[in-house]
Amino acid sequence: MFKPKSERIEKLAKTYPDRIEELLRVFDKPTNVYIDFANVRGWTPKLGWHVDVKRVKQLLDSFDSVREVKFYHGTLEGKEESENVIAEARRLGYMVKTKPVKMMKIPIDVSSIEINSIDILKSFIRPSLLAKLKIETIKDLNEELKILNQQGTTYIEEPKANFDVEIGRDMLRDYDNDGINSFILWSGDSDFEEPIRQLLKDKKQVFIFATARKVATELNSLRAEGLVILDIQKLKEFICYKKEMAPLK
Repeated sequence: MFKPKSERIEKLAKTYPDRIEELLRVFDKPTNVYIDFANVRGWTPKLGWHVDVKRVKQLLDSFDSVREVKFYHGTLEGKEESENVIAEARRLGYMVKTKPVKMMKIPIDVSSIEINSIDILKSFIRPSLLAKLKIETIKDLNEELKILNQQGTTYIEEPKANFDVEIGRDMLRDYDNDGINSFILWSGDSDFEEPIRQLLKDKKQVFIFATARKVATELNSLRAEGLVILDIQKLKEFICYKKEMAPLK
């Protein structure tokens, strides 16, 4: 059953009834939602708008079949913005799982390798992409790294707080313990292929909420086994920042 949690959602439901009808078909059984928020934030450049944590929770809470909404995101300790995101998610009623973000140092020092070597590049470029690059491109990239080295930069820092294992484990645990029939994942990472495949094999409903070209090939291939992928562009007016909303008719 759909019961709007805010006046805005009630008005939007009247403006976009087809969106609500689609979501009612998604939320037709006991449901848990799993939000990989770092992944979701990474969609912003592609979407052209931001996903609002508060409005997402209000929308999901409008469907009485949603049992739990689990929120996974790393904390940059000492960074107010990062800590505020976690505090806000807890205040809104998400089941929050967090851990400290680790800053991984990735070396980019090319001083001891051949100009056509991929030894450094393979640390941050996928092997499948490296295999398609021309040798001239490899040389050009190493030359660019050499310039950075000469300017004093010999490594880059990459934040790391991956929750793929935790999310996959929670999905399977919820299936075993909580009688959940429908699993909704907000992420497009390939690492979720195995738990999703297992849930589909066990005749559970699995949905991915993501955006076009941000869903891994491995997950797209599971459509044939029953995985349903919904483009969150359809939900923009329900979940974007207030300043990004279109005026209601």
